[in-house]
Amino acid sequence: MKIFLDTANLDEIQTAYDWGVLDGVTTNPTLVYREGAQFKPRVIDICNIVGGPVSAEVTASQDDAEGMIRQGLDIAGWHEHVVVKVPCFPAGLKAIKALASEGVRTNTTLVFSPAQALLAAKAGATYVSPFLGRLDDIQHVGMDLVRSIVMIFENYAYECQVLAASLRHPLHVVEAAEVGADVATMPFKVLLQLMKHPLTDSGQERFLSDWNKLQEQLAKS
Repeated sequence: MKIFLDTANLDEIQTAYDWGVLDGVTTNPTLVYREGAQFKPRVIDICNIVGGPVSAEVTASQDDAEGMIRQGLDIAGWHEHVVVKVPCFPAGLKAIKALASEGVRTNTTLVFSPAQALLAAKAGATYVSPFLGRLDDIQHVGMDLVRSIVMIFENYAYECQVLAASLRHPLHVVEAAEVGADVATMPFKVLLQLMKHPLTDSGQERFLSDWNKLQEQLAKS
């Protein structure tokens, strides 16, 4: 499973890249705004760090397919690693089809049902992004959505990849891997939590303590 960060923070992205675990980034205007940056320059900066897929979102209204197509073609030209995020609306499907015909990779965002994912895949989407956490928030099991989409895509050999999004905690990431998601995108804090375990911390503390005691014994001998 590929690991993406859902952020526009360059320090977080550089850190995850330096660890050797970062495959890509998803971002949106809200995340860029929080960083006090401009959208296009920040997307390009992220692409230059990651060297992998970076999703950048169109902002045309949900019924403006032609606007999405124009924006998508423009955004795709910013950098070779850009993937154009398109919302899952009827006009979005039209835009996905048109962009795919031009060789533009797309990420269908705001997916909340298997039917939406199926339609996006048929339209030619590169990725579909089911939003787990938002479903959990309204007392639906978000992981069931990912499981269903993975099964449908496997049944019909769709090349479209399942990108598990809106992940709120490490268990979301592990479960996404268990059900076969191609990608999991997460905030940096969740990536940090994936590495933390109290037994790892206590074990290292004990090893270091015993090492220091060993050095003291050697110094006395």
